[in-house]
Amino acid sequence: MYYVRKVTDDIWWVGANDHRTHLFENIHPIPLGVSYNSYLLMDEHPALFDTTDWSVCRQMIENIEHVLDGRELEYLVINHLEPDHAASLGEVLAYWPAVKLISTKKGFMLARQFGFAVDDQECITVKEGDTFSFGKHEVTFVEAPMVHWPETMVTLDLTDGVLYSADAFGSFMANDGKLFADEVNYERDFLDEARRYLTNIVGKYGTHIQLLLGKAAKVLDKIKIIAPLHGLVWRKDLMWFIDKYDHWSKYVPEEKGVLIVYASMYGNTESAAQALAGKIVEKGMTNVKVCDVSNTHVSYLISDAFKYSHIVLASVTYNLNIYPVMHDFLDEMRLLNLQNRTFAIMENGSWACKSGDLMQKFIETNLKNTTVLNERVSMASALTPEKEGELDTMAQAIIDSMAEVSTETK
Repeated sequence: MYYVRKVTDDIWWVGANDHRTHLFENIHPIPLGVSYNSYLLMDEHPALFDTTDWSVCRQMIENIEHVLDGRELEYLVINHLEPDHAASLGEVLAYWPAVKLISTKKGFMLARQFGFAVDDQECITVKEGDTFSFGKHEVTFVEAPMVHWPETMVTLDLTDGVLYSADAFGSFMANDGKLFADEVNYERDFLDEARRYLTNIVGKYGTHIQLLLGKAAKVLDKIKIIAPLHGLVWRKDLMWFIDKYDHWSKYVPEEKGVLIVYASMYGNTESAAQALAGKIVEKGMTNVKVCDVSNTHVSYLISDAFKYSHIVLASVTYNLNIYPVMHDFLDEMRLLNLQNRTFAIMENGSWACKSGDLMQKFIETNLKNTTVLNERVSMASALTPEKEGELDTMAQAIIDSMAEVSTETK
């Protein structure tokens, strides 16, 4: 059974939603599912913009057939060759063997690497600034390398103002009948999953996102709709969401607030982390989140690290080192280029308290433009009443340092 929705009078969403896959890229949990978006332009020469993951290929084919209603698919524009968008390419070629393919030189190179028989088709290689007409609709192509693969491009429909943005402006979470961001309470229900998607998938490539945003700014008056390959389509309040991307890709905190991440073996470090949270809230900063690094998937921690201005790391010492999953979190922040954050450190060790020094060294060595507060809380096995003063001092130092933090992009 087909399920499609109109984006504009001539453009249809023909993708699918997926609640069966548990791990995106076989690493990131997607308990709320994910959408794979494909778009069909019904013009003088019908054109499909990207395909879907193989897991939902049958649904996509049914949707395309319904909208075509007996017409031939003449063109397939391939903006991004990652398999969650291109895995169904072979099936499209099987159904419509005369379809002409449009992509970049690197796009066709990757298609061959993945084993698609693109050389059996008419291939139209495009580059930055090229235009193409499907009849009433003329499009132009903008290269977007490393957002987040080297072959990626985005396509702007100059007629309807639709930006087919590939993985940019995407999100985890299935759409489940919705298509447009204004059909939901996006800030409440979708924003966290959009941030988690961007920061974990593309977070490392902030400078490349900035380059794409710079290109988009030059044609912003022409962009009326943003149609990503995952998540909802934007037709209102575009600048609100673009501003979020600007923050994330510049590594500027989205909000002033405190993320407390703790590693606790027997509950003593957890107790100290909760006590610190209480102190911070009592001093007037209620935007505080506490997470157990052992049972919170690192993709959620990374999303929150990009959100909040301050991060407290509370870790036991384990084999004279940082607790392994806390070290993994630190390393993910390094890999994804997190910067411009203020850190505070809590450490615990029953006989050799080493984790604090090691965490500070890691931060100062690997994370750019960061500050580690001098105020540190050190525990020997458990937090004692005598340490309450240290907790209070750390909480106050966090509050005081917030005055120096900006959440404005430049």
